[in-house]
Amino acid sequence: MKYVIVGKNMEVSPSLEKSVKDKLGKLEKFFAEDTTAHVTLEVNHGRHIMEVTIPTKGGVIRCEQSSNDMYTTVDQAEEVIEKQLKKYKSKIVKKHKAQAAFKREYLEEPYASDEEIRIVRNKQFEMKPMYPEDACVQMELLGHGFYVFRNAESEEINVVYKRKDGAYGLIEPEN
Repeated sequence: MKYVIVGKNMEVSPSLEKSVKDKLGKLEKFFAEDTTAHVTLEVNHGRHIMEVTIPTKGGVIRCEQSSNDMYTTVDQAEEVIEKQLKKYKSKIVKKHKAQAAFKREYLEEPYASDEEIRIVRNKQFEMKPMYPEDACVQMELLGHGFYVFRNAESEEINVVYKRKDGAYGLIEPEN
């Protein structure tokens, strides 16, 4: 596996780079040799953030973790990616085009199917047209992290969400 390690608002020390490669090196048993892991390390308002993106032919494996210590964050990120790979292995095996990014041994070993994705609740509700700002107010009133609504200007289904920085985001369909 190859690594592209970048620091934002910080210098990536040789020991930190070694720690990232050692931890993510544990994931090499899953990936083909020509797979590249893109790692961004950032310090923002005292939080140590690590973002890992591993492009595959069928999609992207992605993780973002943060803590008060960069080495702890690196440990957490490795654990999360390994859990993701184990959880979604059945989907990876079914998507033949994605298999090229993974080692044959990983794809052939048995996996636990008890971690299947299950939808346990289905909601239906009327969507009255509203403006994104009104949708943000509704989201806050409900105490949710996102809100689905019909945009009064475009008549399309949109989603507003609360970002980690406290601001709001808007998701619109691409035309």
